[in-house]
Amino acid sequence: MNNPHYILLPVSPLFIALSLIGAFLLNLLPWGHWIGVPDFVALVLVFWSIHQPRRVGIGVAFFMGLLMDVHDAALLGENALAYTLLSYFAITIHRRVLWFPVGTQTLHVLPLLLMARAVQLVVRLIVSGKFPGWLYFIDALVAAALWPLVTWLLLAPQRRAIDRDETRPI
Repeated sequence: MNNPHYILLPVSPLFIALSLIGAFLLNLLPWGHWIGVPDFVALVLVFWSIHQPRRVGIGVAFFMGLLMDVHDAALLGENALAYTLLSYFAITIHRRVLWFPVGTQTLHVLPLLLMARAVQLVVRLIVSGKFPGWLYFIDALVAAALWPLVTWLLLAPQRRAIDRDETRPI
C-alpha cells in the first residue's frame, strides 16, 4: 500500500551540510548566470528553513549569502540580505507550509523566492541604477517549479521503509 504520510527519520546534520555545499557547487557552475537557471542555494535554504528551522536558520542563510556574494563578486551583503530575509520568512511560515501537499507548497515557496530576487534587484538598482529587465525573475519561477523534485530528493534519506508490523505502535 502506498502511504504518502511517512514518519520521517531524524535528519543528519552532515546531510544538511552536504546538501548546502552541493547547492553552492551547482551555483558555481558556469551556466549559473544564464537566464532561467535557478539559485540552488536559495532553494535549498528555503527547504531546510521550512523542514528544519532549528538547524538551518538565519545565521546559516547569512553565511551562505556571504559565500555567494564573494562568488558573484557582488556588493558584499547583497545575497546575504536576500538569503537572511528568505530564511526568516520561510521559518515564519514553516508550520503552515508543511500542512499542504508538495504541489501547494510550491505556491507558498514562489513568493519567498520572488521576494529574495526583488531584494537583490532593489540593492542593485540603488548601487548601479540599471534595471536588468523582467527576465531577472524567471529563475525564481524555475526554482519554484523544481520544489517537488528538491523535496523528494532531500527527504529521501529520511524516509523509513514501510513494513507491515502490526505489533509495533508507530
